[in-house]
Amino acid sequence: MRPPRLADVAGRAGVSEATVSRVLNDKPGVSDDTRAAVLAAVDLLGYDRPPKLRRSSAGLVGLVVPELVNPVFPAYVQCIGDILARGGYTPIVGSQVPGGTSEDEYVEMMRERGVSGLIFLSGLHADSTAELDRYRDLVDAGLPIVCINGYREDLHVPFVSDDDIGAMGLGVRCLTRLGHRRIGLATGPLRFVPSRRKVMGFRQAMAQHADVADVTDLVRHTLFTVDGGREAGESLIDDGCTAVICGSDMMALGVLAAARARGLEVPGDVSVIGYDDSPVMAFTAPPMTTVRQDTEGISRAAVTALLDAITGRHVATAELVFRNSLVQRESVGPAPRVRPRPAPRSTSG
Repeated sequence: MRPPRLADVAGRAGVSEATVSRVLNDKPGVSDDTRAAVLAAVDLLGYDRPPKLRRSSAGLVGLVVPELVNPVFPAYVQCIGDILARGGYTPIVGSQVPGGTSEDEYVEMMRERGVSGLIFLSGLHADSTAELDRYRDLVDAGLPIVCINGYREDLHVPFVSDDDIGAMGLGVRCLTRLGHRRIGLATGPLRFVPSRRKVMGFRQAMAQHADVADVTDLVRHTLFTVDGGREAGESLIDDGCTAVICGSDMMALGVLAAARARGLEVPGDVSVIGYDDSPVMAFTAPPMTTVRQDTEGISRAAVTALLDAITGRHVATAELVFRNSLVQRESVGPAPRVRPRPAPRSTSG
């Protein structure tokens, strides 16, 4: 991999190369915000600061994420890392993979490095079956922590969350206005707080907008992956759903594949809505309608809460919830009057 260049720093900071040059040469005529943005880009890209602009880090902050396959997690890592760097802190990221380093192991390693605080993004706290003493022990030891998504009312730390419940209202309202009534929900395992909240919001929205009181047969719990979405999509499409709302963009891609495998068109026969608004969703075929998380707002709130705690300011332990927005593209359309019967699944043997 080639070393970062001036153009890379300019692109990351959203300024001209001339502005980057002025900052690196410590010239006047650059606003404080622009200077901070350029220096943050310099640090994040590994571009060497001139000696006179070098400074010691205000401290290390650990960021623990479940994995980096789902594009929403790298988006959070980039945004949180950028904000921390602007504040003078150095982020340390621990991402998990099956069979790899666990969350508890990452936390132990980060504590050994002397982190000033920790941010947990969709960590074990989001699993309603997981023990919370690991987090309470950190608080008792005086280490500030903030959790993103997966709110647990019996864990008294700052929480910043995406509005999973309200998001379902956005999706269902969009689809019912297009004439859909048999709408499915494909989401992750029920033990995860975001999945539970999505089901709750889906139930409320279907009762309000589609006059459907019981959604039991319209919900499928699999994994937040392409394969999980395909499995859920196959089942919901075979059960006559003309639209499917998904718990992640990866699941939406799986539903799209399930529809095409049955000879159905999206959105002509089946409408699909994703969740997260990953950058690639605007370039799928068709471009995917999706619920957009306020990644920047959530990241900024989480970092602000953590740095306030690190510097001794009072931080409320209530949950701060950020509203979503629906990005409507071409994967949703009017409900079909008569949907073609799906082609039978192929069998081997």
